[in-house]
Amino acid sequence: MDSIPVLAGRCPFTVIVLSSTPPYIDEMDSALTTTEILRRLLQGEISTEDCVRAIEAGRSHTLAVDGIARLDPGRRERTGFPEVILAEGKADDDVLRILETLRDAARSNILVSRLTEHLFASCAKILPDAEYHHRSGMAVFRPDPPQELKGDIALITAGTADLGIAEEIEIACRYAGSSVRSFADVGVAGLHRLLDIVPELERARVVVCVAGMEAALPSVLAGLLSAPVIGVPVSTGYGVNSGGWNALLSMLGSCAPGVLTVNIDNGIGAAAAAHRINLLGEGKQR
Repeated sequence: MDSIPVLAGRCPFTVIVLSSTPPYIDEMDSALTTTEILRRLLQGEISTEDCVRAIEAGRSHTLAVDGIARLDPGRRERTGFPEVILAEGKADDDVLRILETLRDAARSNILVSRLTEHLFASCAKILPDAEYHHRSGMAVFRPDPPQELKGDIALITAGTADLGIAEEIEIACRYAGSSVRSFADVGVAGLHRLLDIVPELERARVVVCVAGMEAALPSVLAGLLSAPVIGVPVSTGYGVNSGGWNALLSMLGSCAPGVLTVNIDNGIGAAAAAHRINLLGEGKQR
């Protein structure tokens, strides 16, 4: 029987190995996870039993939820971007059970997207330490935002109707650890509005552009700036916009090289891409 010293967070402990096969020691989501669990225990916020369950859950590859979900606690450590729970399309009870599992595992910075205000009220009974953003439907449970935000993401909306998706992007990027500067309503219908802010955009590491209608703005940006431009087509617009298809095809067919396009209304996908590109400027991916 062998013993192997392990450092989880800042708390050393020993794993007892009952076989001669070298064990696979799964790291926590981050070094701070165990520290946070122990802090909550010392402050009386959780019981000893909850502490043990939370640490064991942190060592697991997944957190199983009653046969309906397999949560991914190591995603931030593995990819640099946290798991985001999509509420849309899930039964209310499924969302509540997922949050209960994350609560019992002492998780913080739990991001939930496309959450209705009505369902948020029920969720807040399980995790009252929460914030809700009405424009986007984004919620953060047990918020503990990073103290230091890195890099520089410029987030641009063509029109005010695009602000809901932009808010989703901004919240996800900030909680992932990226610094975001937002510029609203600078679409091509009044090109002078964009030209006024070009000097501020030139220092961004990556530009995220949210646009509907004909979605010409990403092409203009890609022709003016050296930073990569991520286009986010949105479903706002009249008639032939067809729920965002017109904007999507316009961005995909851009004549300006360097426009990267995500799916319609896919704020979380755009945030994940922008955050990863942004961190490359820090000399690391995480």
